[in-house]
Amino acid sequence: MTQSRTDTRLSGAVDPGLADKIPAHVWRTAAVVVFGAVMGMLDTSLVNIGLHTMGEDLNASLATMQWVASAYLLALGVSLTVCGWLGRRFGVGRLWLAALAAFTVASTLCALAPTAGWLIALRVLQGLAAGVMIPAGQTILGQAAGPHRMGRVMGMVGIAVVGAPAIGPTIGGIMLANWSWEWLFLINIPFGLLGFALGLRYLPLTAGAPNGSIDVLGLVLAGGGVSAVVYGLSEIGVGSSSVLLSVWLPIVLGLGGLIAFVVRSAGRARPLLDVRMFGNRVFAAANAAGWFAGAAMFGVMVLLPLYFQVLHGDGLIRTGVSLLSYGLGGVVTLPLGGRLADRFGGGVIAVGGNLAACATVAPFAFLPVDANTVVVQALLFAAGVATALASLPLTAAAYAAVRPDQLPDAAAFVNILMRVGGAVGVAIIAVILSRATTSGADLLDSYHWSFAALALMSLCAAAASTVLRRHQRGR
Repeated sequence: MTQSRTDTRLSGAVDPGLADKIPAHVWRTAAVVVFGAVMGMLDTSLVNIGLHTMGEDLNASLATMQWVASAYLLALGVSLTVCGWLGRRFGVGRLWLAALAAFTVASTLCALAPTAGWLIALRVLQGLAAGVMIPAGQTILGQAAGPHRMGRVMGMVGIAVVGAPAIGPTIGGIMLANWSWEWLFLINIPFGLLGFALGLRYLPLTAGAPNGSIDVLGLVLAGGGVSAVVYGLSEIGVGSSSVLLSVWLPIVLGLGGLIAFVVRSAGRARPLLDVRMFGNRVFAAANAAGWFAGAAMFGVMVLLPLYFQVLHGDGLIRTGVSLLSYGLGGVVTLPLGGRLADRFGGGVIAVGGNLAACATVAPFAFLPVDANTVVVQALLFAAGVATALASLPLTAAAYAAVRPDQLPDAAAFVNILMRVGGAVGVAIIAVILSRATTSGADLLDSYHWSFAALALMSLCAAAASTVLRRHQRGR
């Protein structure tokens, strides 16, 4: 019996004896963590929609207001690298509550910001809080659910994570049409207060353990490296007069910092993040596939709104309505994807999901501007279904492959790699679209090439997922 359970554990599938009903306390924990996930995902989509309106009210240029979004991402990159150490030191439950409180307070202050400079500074605080809150919540879920329930629990939580950005454009458009931009931030207050109250009641608030002083140099190398790479990638396609300084210099310096961090951490007894976890082949393969899946997923999420707004000339609300089918496909599929990942292992499900993502995105590379609306909506729904099966099993597989005490670091690595991958996917889209603008190429052709590039990224994710599948089977 022991040998059988060990074999099942390595494969990523569930031993029938372990496939028990998920206890109520796990669902309560998941329900609380959802508040933080929704706040983080919804906030990003709402703020991006409101940048133009904010700039007009604060008398700031669009170039300045872009830093409202960039500052958040850069700060998030820094705090992702330190959340593992903080979780071990103070306890992940307490850390999540503190991050939720900080995010809520920062949201309130953002709504009161008198100038663009103040708003950018406060968005840094929001990003720092979000970079801790998101992986801390995933760690809490992983520790509560255990490896054999990971897919099902994360699948249910993923409904909120996928649903929030799907309805974000519609909600943001309605809010901006009826209220001031401050409400884009004030909407976080009721979520934060309720989440904090429920967290005090239901989350495990055990204290952490002394784990030595923080590795300051490691934080500078890792946090600065991630932020520099993300910043450089985000500047691609912006049209800066100095691509060398704004794009390639940050990317090269960031990659250098990350390489130095890996070398330094590999030889330390207590590193900021334990890079030796990548010696676990299942964990390494899941993260590699997650990088490609993140590039495709974030790229699609950026490209689809542009497809309707720029190519079709739709407004914010109409664009949001058009994208609801994409979000609905993910929402209805995530619970099934979680069950399948627990039953068969994340690798085989991710292979199918990423192949399906490629098959549903690729047709957009051939559709004419006046494509039949029913066909477009059917493809969007199918793409949402495929995305749910492409990304969730990889995250669940990564968390299920490590020990409970390794989950804080595992959550940090999963989020870092997926977001860096996402930055690459968005950068690819930016390059293709910007070249079409500067060269005078046909706009429709640039969108066709963009969708083709994202389909290729999904195909790469499928190939990487086959490696995960082999490792889960112990080959």
